[in-house]
Amino acid sequence: MTKQSLIFIVLASIITLGGCTTAPELTSMPQSVKDTLVFPPPPDEPRYIFERTIRADIDVIPEGQDDALERMLTGGVKKGTAIGKPYGLVVDRGRLFVGDTGRRSIMVFDIPEQKFFVFGEEDPGQLAKPLGIDIDQNSNIYVLDGTKKIIQIYDRDGKYQRTIGNPGDINRPAGLGVNADGSRIYAVDIGGSTYETHRILVYDGTSGKLISEIGKRGDKPGEFNLPRDVAVAADGTLYVVDGGNFRVQKLTPDGKFISEYGSIGRLPGQFSRPKEIALDKDENAYVADTAFGNFQIFNSKGELLLPVGTRSAVPGPTHMMLPSGIAVDSDGRVYFADQFYQKVDVYRPIGLGPTEGFTNKDMRGKYDPNAAEKKDEVTK
Repeated sequence: MTKQSLIFIVLASIITLGGCTTAPELTSMPQSVKDTLVFPPPPDEPRYIFERTIRADIDVIPEGQDDALERMLTGGVKKGTAIGKPYGLVVDRGRLFVGDTGRRSIMVFDIPEQKFFVFGEEDPGQLAKPLGIDIDQNSNIYVLDGTKKIIQIYDRDGKYQRTIGNPGDINRPAGLGVNADGSRIYAVDIGGSTYETHRILVYDGTSGKLISEIGKRGDKPGEFNLPRDVAVAADGTLYVVDGGNFRVQKLTPDGKFISEYGSIGRLPGQFSRPKEIALDKDENAYVADTAFGNFQIFNSKGELLLPVGTRSAVPGPTHMMLPSGIAVDSDGRVYFADQFYQKVDVYRPIGLGPTEGFTNKDMRGKYDPNAAEKKDEVTK
């Protein structure tokens, strides 16, 4: 019997099963389960809800009808290109860029366009260990390579543009930040027992020249101990994850101390192993903590707003064991990577409907950079 005949025989029964989706059907879940997927949990008013998990290309590319039918007939399983060891993340209008140190490349999951591709596998622009990653207002992607110790720049479609920096500039690369127009690039040198270079290197984004460095080893304001990551606000303010000092420091664009928050501990608002940081349009900071297995949200004053996520040795939605990268889309969705479970979990603000924002397939080719601002004006 031909493949087409088999498909025809079971077509009706298969259609009744409906399509597959990576997002859980929350309405069909027991209340006890749904309560674990919102933050904060009941009886508090929820502010974020778990939306989906991305593990492989099949989580964004719809399965063809023929493939789905054949798989059901043969008892096969979905196959695809899976995330290996995610580290840094950035997201642009629903297009998620995952720096994968295991695959030595950038994996791109475009949710609204329902497509997947990879870049950084070949020269020019070949990557060895993509660590820090960031994006400017023109959707250029900046990647700090932990092995090559250089910064490579690509356009939104993964086309290599140019390289910045020299291997001799930095000893132990970690995080990366870039200001909105790409004129300043900040590369974190984590330092360690071998190197005393606990600092941030500042590059001119136009010339590519190393123009200054910020910080030295210490625990005073403006000093660092094992800095991990840096995020740049719209006005150029730097937010630095000062890992060994268990704090986040706010600095001016040229490195002058503004303020700090955080301390070592196990209570909300404290840190145990802070790693990556992301900012939203309101300058709220989202700080991933590997030991806590969650991210904590702070406002621009350093006041804790909410912890999100759960450390667990049991895999599942919102469960983390070795979280790393974090990113926030301009519609407010939060993307949170875990190296152990090889995934990215996506959280949606309660105020954003499930079909709203950049992950909606109806947004394909209809991006309006002022949409969020227009919506704010309407609701005022």
